[in-house]
Amino acid sequence: MASLTLAEAASKVMVALDKPDAAAALALAEELQGKGCWMKVGMELFYAAGPAVVRELKSRGFRVFLDLKMHDIPNTVRGGARSITRLGVDLFNVHGAGGIAMMSAAIEGVRDAVDAGDAVQAPIVIAVTQLTSTSQSVLNHEIGIAGTVEDAVVRYARLARDAGLQGVVASPIEVAAIKAACGTDFITVTPGIRPSGADAGDQSRITTPYDAVAGGTDFMVIGRPITAAPNPAQALDNILKEMTEG
Repeated sequence: MASLTLAEAASKVMVALDKPDAAAALALAEELQGKGCWMKVGMELFYAAGPAVVRELKSRGFRVFLDLKMHDIPNTVRGGARSITRLGVDLFNVHGAGGIAMMSAAIEGVRDAVDAGDAVQAPIVIAVTQLTSTSQSVLNHEIGIAGTVEDAVVRYARLARDAGLQGVVASPIEVAAIKAACGTDFITVTPGIRPSGADAGDQSRITTPYDAVAGGTDFMVIGRPITAAPNPAQALDNILKEMTEG
């Protein structure tokens, strides 16, 4: 693995702003200002603070991953994608379980907004494969999908590629299989990242930041190891050091 600079490492980190309100989220973002990392806005924050918090993060120069995991009929997803594109996010996701027509509708919604001149840029669109909290037992006996977790992840990745999406969300453990199936340019965004010695929390399929980079992931989502730390900026610096030095 080629060594990363600190700037390159930071550009791969998406900090999960899983906060209950805009004030808490923006206070955390301010602590990380200038670090070069992304901000991930998920359901808790977006449902509490709405589009305004995304606009504020963008005005402060952050790249934003809007993590709402859209999963609905194609027409609804097309409209949602159009609205998200107008909002100016850099990346958003849909559920791969929605199928090719639904995922393709998300791309159509992006094009609608761009073609109408309502958006400065077309965001990257990716699909969720299997949540990193999903174990083999849950996949087989609760969700009802046979085979291994990796089989299911790769199947959804291929569907996402065929639908015109640029990548997927998956565990870092499945990155190599996804790249082999869909090509090295197919983007992988990987939650389930825990620095050496950190608690796994509610994640089932995890690895360290260094191992995730060595495994070829493009972006890694990191939440509590940074956001719950007494000094989030120092916690991020420690992770970047681990990514660059091992």
